[in-house]
Amino acid sequence: MNIRKITSMTMLVSFILLLVNSVILYIVPEGRVAYWADWHMGGLTKTQWGDQHVTVGVLFLVASFLHMFFNWPVITAYMKNKAREMKVFTGSFNAALVITLLVAIGTYYEVPPMSTIIHISGEIKDGGAKKYGEPPYGHAELSSLKLFSKKEGLDADKALELMKEAGLKAESTKETLKNIAANNNLTPQQVYEIIKVARIEGEAASAGDSVATAAVSFPDHPKPGFGKRSLEEVCVELGINMDLIVNGLKAMGIDCSGSQSIKDIGEASGKEPMEIFEAIRSLVVKD
Repeated sequence: MNIRKITSMTMLVSFILLLVNSVILYIVPEGRVAYWADWHMGGLTKTQWGDQHVTVGVLFLVASFLHMFFNWPVITAYMKNKAREMKVFTGSFNAALVITLLVAIGTYYEVPPMSTIIHISGEIKDGGAKKYGEPPYGHAELSSLKLFSKKEGLDADKALELMKEAGLKAESTKETLKNIAANNNLTPQQVYEIIKVARIEGEAASAGDSVATAAVSFPDHPKPGFGKRSLEEVCVELGINMDLIVNGLKAMGIDCSGSQSIKDIGEASGKEPMEIFEAIRSLVVKD
């Protein structure tokens, strides 16, 4: 066997697989969404695609270094001037350096088309979040049913009873949502849809309640994906009156409507989503 040919073919095949991995990771939903919805593509999870990207990437690098070693005379020939003298900064090298720096600097300063590439990826990931849904909090699927119920204001025993009534295999409240979902060929999100009606009375105010009613249980931090939700969705989720929030924000100089996403409201007013959250919180909670 010819080691030079094997090296070149390994570099080619690993490059193709690396390209496929890159495309998949470009469009995969954000981690919290992918884990919550048990996202798969081609039979692999987001984590498995990421692992493939790392290991195949290392293989590609090793093959590339060997390829450079075997072809070093050709590479050095590219770095010689017309007088056959070794010169690193040849016209070809300078052009390659400028192109690479333009892409790197353009990405840092968010200049098109680099920013466009990043923006498209973000739009695709946002679409995945809307399609699969956001978890109540980061890595919620790893919480035991007992802890998850406590965080979400659910009756854990009632949630367990609801799952059994739905024909799910669930032994105790100590099991994680991820394990329960896996044992029943469901996603953690689907399990949540079954048990969310086990909410304890008084834990969540209705959308028509006054702002003051929701003040007692208003969170200190927004849930993951807060910026992607519409103001109306946020108000319903937090149990606060949307009209009062809209009017309160407008009084602060933040024009908005219920159909707008928090991110869009922030961009229109020159604020970050976290600033919008704090503004909403200040209308609800009088610290």
